[in-house]
Amino acid sequence: MQSQDVASRPGPAPADPVVDVERAEAALVEHYPRLVRLAYLVLPPSLGRNRRVVTAHSLTQRALPRGRAAATPVVPAQSTGRDGDPGYTYLRLRVLRTALEAGLTLKRPAWPRRSQLPPLLPQVWGLRLFPRSGGADELALDQRLSALSGPARAAYVLRGLEKLPDGDVREILTAAGVEDVDDALEDADAVPAQYALLDSPEFDPCSLQARPTDLMRRRQHLRAALAAGAALLVCGALLGLPGEGWAPDGPAAPPYAQNPAAEAALDPAQLTKVPALAWQSAARTDFSVWPARGDLTDDSALLRRALAVWARPGETVAVSATPGTPAGGPPGAPQLLYAGTVDTARVVLLYDGLRIARYAEPVDGTAGAALDFSRVDSATRADAGAVVLSRADGNVRYLLAPWVKEAAERDLLKPDTGAMELTVTDGVTSPLASPLSQRTGACSSWNVLQTTDGTGTRLLSDLAELVPARLTTGRPGETREVTGEQALHTWAPYSCWLGAMRSAGVRTVNAWSFATQPLPEGNGPADWVCTRAETWRGGGERVLAQFRTPGATRAALAAKAQNVPACGARDPHVLAGVLWKAKAGGWYLLAAGTRDTDSITATGGVHGTSPGNLLAAEAKQGAKAELKGTLESGRVINGLK
Repeated sequence: MQSQDVASRPGPAPADPVVDVERAEAALVEHYPRLVRLAYLVLPPSLGRNRRVVTAHSLTQRALPRGRAAATPVVPAQSTGRDGDPGYTYLRLRVLRTALEAGLTLKRPAWPRRSQLPPLLPQVWGLRLFPRSGGADELALDQRLSALSGPARAAYVLRGLEKLPDGDVREILTAAGVEDVDDALEDADAVPAQYALLDSPEFDPCSLQARPTDLMRRRQHLRAALAAGAALLVCGALLGLPGEGWAPDGPAAPPYAQNPAAEAALDPAQLTKVPALAWQSAARTDFSVWPARGDLTDDSALLRRALAVWARPGETVAVSATPGTPAGGPPGAPQLLYAGTVDTARVVLLYDGLRIARYAEPVDGTAGAALDFSRVDSATRADAGAVVLSRADGNVRYLLAPWVKEAAERDLLKPDTGAMELTVTDGVTSPLASPLSQRTGACSSWNVLQTTDGTGTRLLSDLAELVPARLTTGRPGETREVTGEQALHTWAPYSCWLGAMRSAGVRTVNAWSFATQPLPEGNGPADWVCTRAETWRGGGERVLAQFRTPGATRAALAAKAQNVPACGARDPHVLAGVLWKAKAGGWYLLAAGTRDTDSITATGGVHGTSPGNLLAAEAKQGAKAELKGTLESGRVINGLK
């Protein structure tokens, strides 16, 4: 079934009227890692890896269209991938054009273009950022690409990363302002077609390593030196200088203060270690009753390093925290959840009542240590079922709650396929494939962790955080676990959209089928589902309205919103619409609301009114419309945007 309001060519003209700022923003959010990788590969290597990373992010973030911010929000056309998304092709052209401009030689007296100057934002002070190192093949390819001109690099990247034929590459380069496209294609032919290497972490400016800048040069700045000296004098006068100190703390920064409270929080002997069976008689079951597990729970040196790095991470420590999670030191002696060797790292899990902190270091030293935080306050038994121990080679290992009796791996995209049992040793699962390891834009599977305890079965999904998100289904306020054939089939077409909720501090994700709509011209029934992600911090909720036509394996995104009560327990209502093309070629505006919607009205580029919670109105390709619904209570709601 045809269901996309797109042109057949990959590179839309700069003045394409179909692409408005809302559609472009949606494409930017969905395909941001791929657009940044494209910019990074096309930018001249002479900028250096740190500036290439920052410039690639800057160019991509400035790619949104200007002068359209006041445009009326639209009902987007149904789109099932970046190749059929006019917003993505529009942004790709803008990113490509500015990346090529950044490689031009500055000429006087002409004014330089914005892309030729160092980016104002984003800026990272005191650190140099660069992608993770690849192998010898990636290094050789990078050297060959650096010898090419900007247009030739762009041609190679469009062929390999975007997998476009030469005819489309020629059109895009021409639209980007390249004067001699034939020369660019000919020069690109000189580099071997090792296109698979372009997806390597070597060329991923979204997965970075950090190192300090030139420390000696920084110390030469007089004001900074005076301010630092004054701060040291004040701290020394108030707190006193450190005494003899403790044992070496690995990659931790030098201590700046020493007092009884701080010493207690950093003393491994003060760690709380819960007995193995305490959870069976405890008044509550959450992370506070997890026992200490692992083969290194008595390794005082490792525990001391983990606590010291938590309190004062050094410049070489990679620190990350989910949104809304403070990254400061523990207020007192924390609880030890795990200390042991996992794959090629020593891992320590700690809990302070508000956060879980994971310290990891290589088994052969402390270089490359990492510290991760995740907020878990007010966790329930259902929320505290598992914590990520490690991610390696595209796999993830979990530490399970002591009350979990069985663990298995399940593919959400294949609801009729059974779960594959996982081996659990001392609470640690055998590795299972993480859905986050798939290539950007690809979604052939979505593997989740299935846990079973005395109260039921739950599904947990890795969303690039320490604590996996719990998946539920059903009407808001009456949600239930994803168990049984019907619940699994409800989630299957919508699971790939979980990637849009990664690294957002997500606690639970609920999928609710709020309407079924007969399609015009006898094309069968379509499903409307609202997916809502709740966070640990209580803000930043994300809501997606999705539309699935009969026979489609994946749903299309119809609308999205953030920080809204729609489709949640406080406001279990939602209204969304989509432009849809019938088999016979006619275009329609389709809209649906919850069952208690009394009527729906469309205005703008499409006019129509329908009683009840479903609307189908004839439309034109690219039409813009606004939706309003009236509930049975008389309340008016707007369409999700």
